[in-house]
Amino acid sequence: MRVVSKKKIIDYYAKNINAKVALEEWYKKVSKFSWENLNELKEDFPSTDYVGNNRVVFNIKGNDYRLIAIVIYVSHKLYIRWIGTHAEYDKIDVKNI
Repeated sequence: MRVVSKKKIIDYYAKNINAKVALEEWYKKVSKFSWENLNELKEDFPSTDYVGNNRVVFNIKGNDYRLIAIVIYVSHKLYIRWIGTHAEYDKIDVKNI
């Protein structure tokens, strides 16, 4: 997948250094795939949740962090919309972020 907006990852771990290794590993792993649908994505990331509106939630570093992305399977693009802690995630409207 082509990850659009890697800058969001870099900006996040610049302020949250404990997330750096896990986010970089996630980025490298996701970049190697070219999923055609949600089922294929879930084969590689079983704990991923589809929350509607083309949005998928990835658990990062166990469940310490969450990353919300819009996945466009046809063009093999993944747009990072939001990164935060699990506690921060519980306070947002996931479907509209």
